[in-house]
Amino acid sequence: MVNSTTFTYQVTKSGKVLLFWGGKHIKILDGNAAQKFLTKIDGLDEEGFQMVMAKETGNFKRGNERQAKENSTK
Repeated sequence: MVNSTTFTYQVTKSGKVLLFWGGKHIKILDGNAAQKFLTKIDGLDEEGFQMVMAKETGNFKRGNERQAKENSTK
């Protein structure tokens, strides 16, 4: 069973790569971007794959950036 908060992807017949997080479609890569992505993930373990997916999708801000910034200025 795949964790619902993990990244997954699907390659279409036309060569596009559909990226998903928690089962929700979040991004489409096509052309060179799709090929670069597929090259990056080739042979990676699960942790490495998840890291590449997070970076490719912008790594989703978690909402605590302001709090961290405020704490660092004190």
